[in-house]
Amino acid sequence: MPAPLVADAVKPSHVRPGATADAGRTGAGKKIWIDLENTPHIPFFKPIIRELEQRGYTVVLTARDAFQVCELADKFGLAYKKIGRHYGKNRLLKAWGLAWRSLQLLGFVLKERPIMGLNHGARAQIVICNLFRIPTVMIMDYEHSKTPAIVAPRWEIVPEVLLSENLHAKSKERIRKYRGIKEDVYAPEFKPDTSLSEQLNLGEKEIIVTVRPPATEAHYHNPESERFFIEFMERVMVTPGVKAVLLPRNKAQESHIRASWPRWFEGDKVIVPKQAVDGLNLLWHSDLVVSGGGTMNREAAALGIPVYSIFRGESGAVDRHLQKEGKMVLIETSADVHNSILFQRRDRNTAANGGARSALSDIVREVEGIVRADCRK
Repeated sequence: MPAPLVADAVKPSHVRPGATADAGRTGAGKKIWIDLENTPHIPFFKPIIRELEQRGYTVVLTARDAFQVCELADKFGLAYKKIGRHYGKNRLLKAWGLAWRSLQLLGFVLKERPIMGLNHGARAQIVICNLFRIPTVMIMDYEHSKTPAIVAPRWEIVPEVLLSENLHAKSKERIRKYRGIKEDVYAPEFKPDTSLSEQLNLGEKEIIVTVRPPATEAHYHNPESERFFIEFMERVMVTPGVKAVLLPRNKAQESHIRASWPRWFEGDKVIVPKQAVDGLNLLWHSDLVVSGGGTMNREAAALGIPVYSIFRGESGAVDRHLQKEGKMVLIETSADVHNSILFQRRDRNTAANGGARSALSDIVREVEGIVRADCRK
């Protein structure tokens, strides 16, 4: 087993903008590594990075070339090292991709020598950190994802509505919780940019629905989600005054949808943004959201926008909690697709909800507590 990498072996190689080596701050001289594997990681980690840097930590980032991760990271002004890519939905290729990206991260880890690996389900980071006995902290909000022992984190930070018995950390004593939901970390800081309406040619009198197709490459995918997605899109096509902003998860999914249903794209009834857009801003410009994924649904719920989930994997505690609070509608049948999803305009002059402001402070506090408990200087 390789010796653990600890921060006292080297001095930090660089300090990101906004962070200084101030010995009077709790994080001075300590380097935390964040790995960005998926698009939602960008807005989620941006305020966390800011808060950690304000406490004196040096934060270094890696990003996987997948799902517009790098494009969005550039848009958010994050400095990162691009390492690895996505290998599709084939299980053997996924396993190979995990092993290969973990190996690709090796040079970065040996150079930067972080005291902690922090992620939101980035498995390659966990593999390499476990190999070198670097403490890993996985922030997670879905308890039903499959987590083999090789990618089990040392620590886990989750919403308080999740039960510890269903989680992934190697020890239940190493599970920490925060108030609210993941999207509450960044939603309170959202400010609308009204130029998006002109950019996407969204009419003032149209009912705008943002649609996110199911994650067909995910291990938790249920084909019923695709059926609901198709049925809903067909409903959009025959409903006057409704325009859909479709957000495919990657170029392959967009190509498949365009080839399978070319009629959807013959006019301007359905549009696909040509470049990455600020997700919260698009949601704010929408009258409703229909999505087969978790993050966009919960972002809409955090902003108080009507949202309908066509996700048909095993329902998580966070979504059930939001449904109970009346912030999300779970679509469970074809009848729900046609009868429960309401096409109606909402008042965009109403201030965005913004969600609970405790999530960010809770998470940063727990990260610092783990640094004190488990990370040697």
